[in-house]
Amino acid sequence: MAYELPALPYDYSALEPFITAKTLEFHHDKHHAAYVTNYNNLVKDTPLADKSLEAVIKEVYGDASKAGIFNNGAQAWNHTFYWNSIKPGGGGTPTGALADKINADFGSYDQFKEAFTAAATTQFGSGWAWLVLDNGTLKVTKTGNAENPIALGQTPLLTLDVWEHAYYLDYQNKRPVYISDFLNSLVNWDFVAANLAAA
Repeated sequence: MAYELPALPYDYSALEPFITAKTLEFHHDKHHAAYVTNYNNLVKDTPLADKSLEAVIKEVYGDASKAGIFNNGAQAWNHTFYWNSIKPGGGGTPTGALADKINADFGSYDQFKEAFTAAATTQFGSGWAWLVLDNGTLKVTKTGNAENPIALGQTPLLTLDVWEHAYYLDYQNKRPVYISDFLNSLVNWDFVAANLAAA
């Protein structure tokens, strides 16, 4: 049961001017697709082949002999989650139960925004910034390379890809501007709220 590359939930040009069609074509069709292909090749004809991607990520995490499976599987999962974390006309402030939870756990939306911006800015090299639910509390975290919250026993609610291939064609070395545009104009708060409600 090979894992299939999910289609983007919007057109290539739908996130412009913040993320261009050229970036999405390279990021989804080349980078994401390569992780999916590599993962499928690595688990083919093994007992892992019939397990869900999430189950495999949890099972092989920390096993040095299966680092390739983890890295490609987690990157395949992370990218799908990232595509759903953004949408055309997104950003702004969340509402409803999600807003209440953010205010309760961070003090205010602005304090969440500061924490998330700091995590995304200070992730050295390749990695991810996350909003997670950890033992009932919202937290901002960051992970290097392919690592993700499901491997760490947390529930991911939102992610930002800070690997350079996610933004370099559009922003070059201006990662802080990319982070600001993500929060102000791209975040899919409906997706985040649904993840919180399902947790």
